[in-house]
Amino acid sequence: MTSEDPKSSGETPEKLTQSEQINDLLTDLLYPSESDEPIDYITCYLRQVEPLTVSQIKDWQMLPPEIFVDEMPEAEFWEPVITEQDWYGDEEKARTEKFQQLKILLETELTGRQVFRVGEGELDVFLLGRQADGERAGLKTKIVQT
Repeated sequence: MTSEDPKSSGETPEKLTQSEQINDLLTDLLYPSESDEPIDYITCYLRQVEPLTVSQIKDWQMLPPEIFVDEMPEAEFWEPVITEQDWYGDEEKARTEKFQQLKILLETELTGRQVFRVGEGELDVFLLGRQADGERAGLKTKIVQT
């Protein structure tokens, strides 16, 4: 008789939590800009139904008033990472596929998604949406633009 570790028994994705599914996709996944940056899964205590405001993002991140924060269309966040280019090799195609899976998962699991950019030059970028329990969650990465 053997005792098998449930984690090694090939759990199906349905049995994984949302954060586990997202974190699996984020492993070794970098958001490309002038410097490729890691992406983290985050949660946010802001639970209201209404869309988030720039002011709320500043409060949540404890930013001083002079720090620039703006909202950007979600499509602008995804466009550079889910669009396959003719010159892509296997590695770039695999990265694009992972981003497409991540996008589908977030669209399925999070409603009311919004994307905020914080700062200038080196921008922190937050993609946040509401989970079924009302808590906000999403992604955080950095984009370097000069």
